[in-house]
Amino acid sequence: MSEHCPAECCPHGGATEAHCPVDLPQAPLPERAVHLYACQGLSTYKIAAITGIGRQRITRLLRKAGISVKPRGAGRRKAPQSPDRERLDELMAALYLEQRMPSAQIAEIAGIPDRRVRERLRARGVPMRTRGWCNREDRVAIPADELAALYLQVGLSADEAGRVLGVSRHVVLRSAHDQGLPVRVGGPPPARGPSEIELLAALYADPQVHCALARHGIPEVTKPGPIWERFPQPHQLTAELVTSLYEGCGLSLHHIELLTGRPAATAAALLHASGSRPRPAGGRSPFMRRWRQDRTR
Repeated sequence: MSEHCPAECCPHGGATEAHCPVDLPQAPLPERAVHLYACQGLSTYKIAAITGIGRQRITRLLRKAGISVKPRGAGRRKAPQSPDRERLDELMAALYLEQRMPSAQIAEIAGIPDRRVRERLRARGVPMRTRGWCNREDRVAIPADELAALYLQVGLSADEAGRVLGVSRHVVLRSAHDQGLPVRVGGPPPARGPSEIELLAALYADPQVHCALARHGIPEVTKPGPIWERFPQPHQLTAELVTSLYEGCGLSLHHIELLTGRPAATAAALLHASGSRPRPAGGRSPFMRRWRQDRTR
C-alpha cells in the first residue's frame, strides 16, 4: 500500500488538506477505509455506514494496514465549542442550580436527551442532585426556632407540631434529627432521646460498628446537619455491609442511613433481597439497648 492516498494529495494519518477528496469510492476497500479514517477523521461506525460493511471488518482492515484504532473515538478531531452551545450550557446550568429544575425538564426545553443534559452539566463541574422526584436537597425544612418552640418548649407531639406547621410528623422528626434537637421516644412517660450529635458519637464509638465500617472502607463523618450535606456522595451499599451493620451490630435502618448517607429504604431493600428478616416495627434496636445499658453502668 502506498504512503499517500491514491489521489496523492494527503498522507494517511496527517492533517486533511483543502483539496483532499472526501471519499475514494473507486479505490480498494483497505485504501478507502484508511483514507476515511486517517485523513477524513471519520469513526469506524461512520465508515461502516458509508461502505456498507461491518464495523468489525473495518477495524480489522485498519489494524492490518498498520493504523492504530483508538477506543470509542478517543482522541479524534472534535469540532470546536460553538458560542450557541456555550450559551445553552450556561442556561442549563442556571436552570438546574438556581431554578432547581430537574434534568428531564431541562432536556425538553433544550431539545436534547436527558442523559446528554446530565453529561454536559457534569462537564461544567455542576454537582448533580440525587435522582427521583423527592431529591434530598429539596426536602421540606422547618425553621429551627419554630420547631424548638413547638416541640421542646410547648411540648407538642410530632403529630401536633406537624399539624400546626402544615407538615407530616415524619418531617418534624427528621428536621429535629437534622438540627440536633433531642427527639422524644414515644410512649408514656415521655423521655428525651439522644440528639443526632450524641447518636453519631455513640455509633462511631461502638467497637462493633467501628470494625464493620473500617472493614468496608466507610469513613467517619461526625458533623451534624442534613444527610445530603453530610454525604454529597453517598457510599455504595452492599448486602454484606447492610447485613453486617443490621444483624451483626444491631443497628436500625435509620442508623445505617446516618453512617452511609444512603436512604433507609435502600438498606431495607438490600436486606429483603439477601433473605434477611427485618425486626418487628417499634421498640429500640439492639444497639440502642446496648448503648443505654452501658450509659447506666
